Amino acid sequence: QVQLVESGGGLVQPGGSLRLSCVASGRIFSIYEMGWYRQAPGKQRESVAIITSGGSTNYADSIKGQFTISRDNAKNMVYLQMNSLKPEDTAVYYCNAYIATSPDRPYTYWGQGTQVTVSS
Repeated sequence: QVQLVESGGGLVQPGGSLRLSCVASGRIFSIYEMGWYRQAPGKQRESVAIITSGGSTNYADSIKGQFTISRDNAKNMVYLQMNSLKPEDTAVYYCNAYIATSPDRPYTYWGQGTQVTVSS
């Protein structure tokens, strides 16, 4: 019923930038929080950044001042601007959204992930 599709990942040199995008589609009544998570090889998935429908943001300490999350409610999209990328930012990045498909309770949805590799 609901799909999240990420784009914008790829290979970038240390110090470079990437912008990830995620669009939600399907039977959407309302979108609450949207966010980005990442999972590096051999590590658990971790929260990177979250943004509410009102625009309030929360960032992981490890990327504060380096990444910026934003969203376009009219387009059902969330973005992650990543600057000054480091090799330790290499991971699969997942889009996450808390979406209601009816006036009933919302559910959490995940995208399929997009690979970000920071390497020279």
